[in-house]
Amino acid sequence: MFRSGHRKSAPRVVGGKTRRKNRTARTQTYFNTPQVTPVIDRFRPGEGFRHVLTRQDIREFIELLPDWQHLSQGLRAVILAPGDLTCYGWYRHTGIIALCAWPRDLWCRWTPRAERERPFFDRLRVSMQYDEDWNLIARWTESTIRAFMLLDVFLHELGHHHDRMNTRSKRGCARGEGYAERYAQRHGNLLWNRYIERFGLPWADEPRTLIS
Repeated sequence: MFRSGHRKSAPRVVGGKTRRKNRTARTQTYFNTPQVTPVIDRFRPGEGFRHVLTRQDIREFIELLPDWQHLSQGLRAVILAPGDLTCYGWYRHTGIIALCAWPRDLWCRWTPRAERERPFFDRLRVSMQYDEDWNLIARWTESTIRAFMLLDVFLHELGHHHDRMNTRSKRGCARGEGYAERYAQRHGNLLWNRYIERFGLPWADEPRTLIS
């Protein structure tokens, strides 16, 4: 009679000791393992979203940062993450920065939460208009989205990382959102001219192929 069910084959014996048959160690990734240099990765944008940023955009922007060698210490990865209607990006305390995919319809409704971003949006010359229900709509283009994501969102999340790495425990962002916002504003101003030299004027849209 044959026994039903799954069979486990006998493990090898090496040096008089039985070796484990099944692997128990976790696969090492940047989510659970420190990296020598940060990984730049890309995930699928998710239904209804698309990535305006590319990995090459991130590499080129990093080259503009004068203190990147110091700033990147403890940073495991920068990822192009799936879209999220509640945020533009996020930072994980293990050293991971995420930049979220953008809605496929580039224009978006203006929300009270975004009011604090208004000065920067004005600098990018993002135009506004009201729809038939008197909702204020921000008329984004690919170039203005790219500038916003790099000069504001990315720098904001780098501010959180800088905050964490300058605490004694290096486990939490002690100074919170206010510190990250000030960090982004200060460095965004310093990098503005360099950004234009590398990427061009944000309001002078150059055609680029978007990756779905």
